[in-house]
Amino acid sequence: MTDLEAALRRAVRGEVGFDTTSRALTTMDASNYRRVPLGVVAPRDADDVAAVLEVCREHAVPVVARGGGTSIAGQATGTGVVLDFTRHMNRLVGIDPQARTAVVQPGLVLDRLQDAAAPHGLRFGPDPSTHSRCTLGGMIGNNSCGSHSVAWGTTADSVRELSVLTARGRRLRLGQEWSGAPEGLRGLVDGELARLRTGFPDLPRRISGYALDALLPERGADVARSFCGSEGTLGVLTEAVVGLVESPRARALAVLGYADEAGAAEAAAGLLPLGPLTVEGMAVDLVPSTEGLPRGGAWLFVETGGATEGEARARAEAVVRAADVVDALVVTDPGGQRALWRIREDASGTATRMPDGSEAWPGWEDCAVPPARLGGYLRDFRRLLTAHELRGTPYGHFGDGCIHVRIDFDLLSADGVARFRRFSEELADVVVAHGGSLSGEHGDGQARAELLPRMYGAETVALFERAKAVWDPDDLLNPGMLVRPAPLDANLRFSVLPREPVDVEFGYPSDGGDFSAAVRRCVGVAKCRTTSVSGTGVMCPSFRATGDEQHSTRGRARLLHEMLAGELVTDGWRSTEVRDALDLCLSCKGCRSDCPVEVDMATYKAEFLHHHYAGRRRPAAHYAMGWLPVWLRWAARTRTAPVVNALAAVRPLAAVAKRLGGIAGEREVPRLAGETFSRWWRRRGGRPTGGGDLVVLWPDTFTEHLSPSVGRAAVRVLEAAGLRVALPPTLRGRAVVGDGTSRSALALLTARRGQVCCGLTYVSTGQLDRARAVMRRTLDLMAPVLETSAPVVVLEPSCAAALRTDLPELLHDDPRAARLAARVLTFAEALERHAPDWTPPQVNLPAVGQTHCHQHAVLGDAADRRLRESAGLTGELSGGCCGLAGNFGFEAGHYEVSAACAEDQLLPAVREAPDGAVVLADGFSCRTQLEQLAGVRGRHLAEVLAQRLA
Repeated sequence: MTDLEAALRRAVRGEVGFDTTSRALTTMDASNYRRVPLGVVAPRDADDVAAVLEVCREHAVPVVARGGGTSIAGQATGTGVVLDFTRHMNRLVGIDPQARTAVVQPGLVLDRLQDAAAPHGLRFGPDPSTHSRCTLGGMIGNNSCGSHSVAWGTTADSVRELSVLTARGRRLRLGQEWSGAPEGLRGLVDGELARLRTGFPDLPRRISGYALDALLPERGADVARSFCGSEGTLGVLTEAVVGLVESPRARALAVLGYADEAGAAEAAAGLLPLGPLTVEGMAVDLVPSTEGLPRGGAWLFVETGGATEGEARARAEAVVRAADVVDALVVTDPGGQRALWRIREDASGTATRMPDGSEAWPGWEDCAVPPARLGGYLRDFRRLLTAHELRGTPYGHFGDGCIHVRIDFDLLSADGVARFRRFSEELADVVVAHGGSLSGEHGDGQARAELLPRMYGAETVALFERAKAVWDPDDLLNPGMLVRPAPLDANLRFSVLPREPVDVEFGYPSDGGDFSAAVRRCVGVAKCRTTSVSGTGVMCPSFRATGDEQHSTRGRARLLHEMLAGELVTDGWRSTEVRDALDLCLSCKGCRSDCPVEVDMATYKAEFLHHHYAGRRRPAAHYAMGWLPVWLRWAARTRTAPVVNALAAVRPLAAVAKRLGGIAGEREVPRLAGETFSRWWRRRGGRPTGGGDLVVLWPDTFTEHLSPSVGRAAVRVLEAAGLRVALPPTLRGRAVVGDGTSRSALALLTARRGQVCCGLTYVSTGQLDRARAVMRRTLDLMAPVLETSAPVVVLEPSCAAALRTDLPELLHDDPRAARLAARVLTFAEALERHAPDWTPPQVNLPAVGQTHCHQHAVLGDAADRRLRESAGLTGELSGGCCGLAGNFGFEAGHYEVSAACAEDQLLPAVREAPDGAVVLADGFSCRTQLEQLAGVRGRHLAEVLAQRLA
């Protein structure tokens, strides 16, 4: 391997990675399979690709081409050298609007092509649900399709010319009429014309095997089309000319409700003569909530297009009239359509969990049958599931007869894997009996190639092997895929994971307390690799800032998987590779909500840091920032805030302090408040007033010591709404909910003074023993509150999220933790639930800013939206993460990424704000980032409303 690496470094201008991290990141795609490569190369151009092929041929090392790594059948994994096209060969070379073509490199993400084509009224027809991260090279390799294939076909239908390098270094330009055909291909086809005319199923989604029938003379002898779907086994794509289609100016969505799945499936083919853009289907067992959907147990999503909204609507209404439905809905509003389509696009992730939370896996992800036979096929498929005591939730492209489904295979035990094989063999026979294709979109890879003889017969499969030998006589390119395949039950990625639960600190309630199961959540669909967020989405800010796979949620999950496997990452919790990948995780928790399978990397990071630094000295920032509540309380008790502020203003002293504390030199140290919020509360009287519901206002560390104006404003607003406000007790053992000023002699003698704390800073730095101690002390203090029905109102979103999630998951053995978590309300939720008749003061101004990442991921912002609307605050807040994220943006080495995250959404939104707009930022980190990077003062919603009360 050393000789190979050295040879590649001499020959290639792009990056060559034979290190543990580079290899670990590419052991898996979105399939059930895992293969460890020797190394990864990111070529800069076609010359680099040619150099890699020459070196690997000399060393007899296989080569695997990889795009976004979202393939579901295992074809993007390999044991040799992986070519990563996403880093450099990712350009849109050009668009010709008149010819309706585009020239693209293989690493170009589909959405980037769509963005460039849209101003010309054009688009690329195929659009898989992974459109925000899948690459054109991967789509060509798999012959991907997407939801609009009933209108615009598969990727092969949109390919015009392909520039390809063969394994022996020949540069070919593939096209029609045998253009670019390697020597021997035409002779092979001429000798098998009868087989090519009769041996291939005639259906729209036949992706399995090689498309050799595209080489028939009556089909134009299209070498480029026949190359599509070859999964990197014939040549390496370096550039493509693809066709574009006219995008309808207006669209409408008809959602058709049917009694059951079979009814929807049988109706789909009958709608095709109406010329729809999509005919997508799913049943109720896939949909978490049927809110917004018409009545029924299954639905077809039928999209229509037109030059005007009226024309699109008329076509949708014609679909409804032609369909025999239980109920129907026609949506023309783009926002409403997007909301419905999100259900479909997230289905590939949603379906990886059964309704009871148990796991489900690909393997039979995309079989296809003639659309007219789909109803019968689904009934047979359900019967086979029942016979094998398996469960799955089918959905997919009903108009093309293509079904996606993930099944709750047990791939961890020998008996479960044996059942997986038996089921696969029997289902292949069912698909063939219905005239179908084993793959209808994602390719054969390792998952289905072994079963191709059942579909094509031994002689046609032998023809595939001969075609492979014409293109790649040395079997250098992606061996083990399509021809001479590895067994479908070999190389399973779960086989290397520990069988016994790993000793961990968090409870992982959704994964049965098993950290390995939590890590298995990541199935590789790579929604975290998107380069832009939609709406208020957050995940994954560090990937958008760096473009580096190891700084995506999927990349970190891959490294954790390899850490547990112990084969590639061999030092377990002490791994520096995992530590470095997690270092740029902002702990924004965006993945907890935005990842279709709810990977919670913030929790995994805290878990890892706890074990990694156990018994060892930590980074200085963990002591400076992790113990922030302690330092701030000392400053408050000694009343030295003015002294601290004065010293921090002396730049040389501040520079030394920041260096010692592991704080980024570019950062300004926030000023401490001269008077804490609690001290103001006591000076004010410290007792609830009024006759409304009692609410306990949580004095979080940031509100208490750094932004007491937020607490004062919240008190004013809550009291104006008729609520009685109290603060948590500060003496353990008291029986009064208030501020801890009781003069009970017994209480004073036996109780200990303390201050509630959610433990957030300790959790985010992985100091979980300390976090647990702080949380238990908090529960002791909150005991009197838990005996009442009073809600706990938390103003700082990150602290509210910690109380709702980290507290019960870290203290899963203490029932009080769950009780307190259930009491936590945001400021807006408290007003909505406990003062429903109160009308807020009218602000009547536009609002800009960013929904706090923890609010988005854990708490939800529906109540905040309604409160803003009621107060006359117009406009939408942006998504993403501010980039400061608690301690993250203050830590040395994080400043550039922190600032890049802010530039992603927050700072542009503020710069583009209309005059007089209110800049909302409920989180202290968000306000600090705005002030330090943009010189803008953001305000908590409570402050905005309190100002208007006057």
